[in-house]
Amino acid sequence: MKPRPGRTTATKQKLFDAALRLVGERGAAGVTVDEIAAEAGVAKGTVYYNFGSKDGMVDALLRHGVQLLATRLRAAEEVEDTAAALEALVDGALDFFAEYPAFAQLLVSEMWRTPGQWHGTLSLLRDDIVAIVKQVVQRRADVGALPPEVQVGTASAALFGTLLVVALDWQVFQPQRSKQEVRESVILLVRGVSERNPNGPGHQP
Repeated sequence: MKPRPGRTTATKQKLFDAALRLVGERGAAGVTVDEIAAEAGVAKGTVYYNFGSKDGMVDALLRHGVQLLATRLRAAEEVEDTAAALEALVDGALDFFAEYPAFAQLLVSEMWRTPGQWHGTLSLLRDDIVAIVKQVVQRRADVGALPPEVQVGTASAALFGTLLVVALDWQVFQPQRSKQEVRESVILLVRGVSERNPNGPGHQP
């Protein structure tokens, strides 16, 4: 169900933040509309007026979260140097998941649950994010910075999966690590693949 036009951006963000706090504790299925409304400081009727149902709200909030993530990742498309663009992609993802750690948990739990109530929605949203990652990875391939046997589509999905799982591991199991430490670990992995084609044309460090 699509959100109704009466919803404001401020209300959407308040509900998104509230839902994530609760979902991070108990999972999407275990949270009620009453609880989300109370956490967001809005009337229960506001949720139903704007979204029609709890399922409609969760669906819309998943889309909202992915839209926020996509905005962070698209900043990498503006970076001219292909190696720096890849690093900007990593930074954008880690910054987002540091701000919304429960969203990483929600994505992992719902994307890979079989079957999941919001699996269909998340599959489409996952494709949107991977498409952004693919554009940046394709630029590295175009300058000969990827080994020829590396498939851009597979590499892009793998990079997104890596960022998602690393962010979740960081927030849940290693919160004492700084973002810079986590970033450097991911960048080393990325460089290990994207800089191992010395014979490719136009290789950029």
